[in-house]
Amino acid sequence: MSASQPSTEPGSIETGGSDVSSGDTQTTKPKRVLLAKPRGYCAGVDRAVVTVEKALETYGPPVYVRKQIVHNKHVVETLEKRGAIFVEETDEVPEGALVVFSAHGVAPAVHDGAKQRNLRTIDATCPLVTKVHQEAKRFARDDYDILLIGHEGHEEVEGTSGEAPERIQLVDRPEDVDKVQVRDPSKVIWLSQTTLSVDETMERVNQLRERFPELQDPPSDDICYATQNRQVAVKAMAAECDLVLVVGSQNSSNSKRLVEVARNAGARDAHLIDYADEVDESWLDGVGTIGVTSGASVPDVLVMQLLSWLAERGWADVEEVTTANEKVAFALPRELRKDLVR
Repeated sequence: MSASQPSTEPGSIETGGSDVSSGDTQTTKPKRVLLAKPRGYCAGVDRAVVTVEKALETYGPPVYVRKQIVHNKHVVETLEKRGAIFVEETDEVPEGALVVFSAHGVAPAVHDGAKQRNLRTIDATCPLVTKVHQEAKRFARDDYDILLIGHEGHEEVEGTSGEAPERIQLVDRPEDVDKVQVRDPSKVIWLSQTTLSVDETMERVNQLRERFPELQDPPSDDICYATQNRQVAVKAMAAECDLVLVVGSQNSSNSKRLVEVARNAGARDAHLIDYADEVDESWLDGVGTIGVTSGASVPDVLVMQLLSWLAERGWADVEEVTTANEKVAFALPRELRKDLVR
């Protein structure tokens, strides 16, 4: 599918007419919304959020969660109201209590710390992140130097790095490529954070390959299917958009990447917002087509609220731009499933 010819299907919102000025010779841009599909929750996020919800129902509050279960302000606040308590580290959890590990994964040291405090744990790590952890352990055992492409300080990067800290080097910015030191250039492999921009990741891989021509690729794609699908959908509509609004939180890596992808793919402007009321109305000046999407940790209710907000301002004509249909689902963590079947 080309950016200029996305497949579209009618949205569920009524179609509004174009804005026409009072003069016969002047016409403003027709107001319309292109709504990306897929958008919002991925299977890993859905699994993590349902894990906390089911833990609260099964064991009762409080249920402690290390870090944000997913990177979305609305989701965290909603779960807090139901009795979830979010902490930074397991040493903040009372001994013997229940703690859920977030979708982004944790290092082995975190599991060890929880065990020392006799904590009951439920691991809600996304299975696609777990796959990267397994790759890191496998290649460390095979004595490879592992170049992990990702953003410094991100929880997923910290968790993956913790699997083999003596073998993993983080490559975040272009200048990091020159700092990499390896023992054997024939035994080097790259892995990546699952929520990166595909284009940015391959740019970094190409830079690394210039230094290390024998650099090996991971056995399967590390960037998650949902991240890729949401980026493809944005690329399909961006060139037609005067403005792209991405619903997502500032600490959400995949949401921030969607803003970058939109701009790089031809959108005149793009912004990241948590809620509709964060839209600066000055962004709408001279705008005809608005693209709307959301990060993989965003419930669709927030997108619907944004569409209603836009409709009130004349953008009631909504077309859904579909580039993929997702049918992936993950089973709940086994620690939780064993109690749900009783």
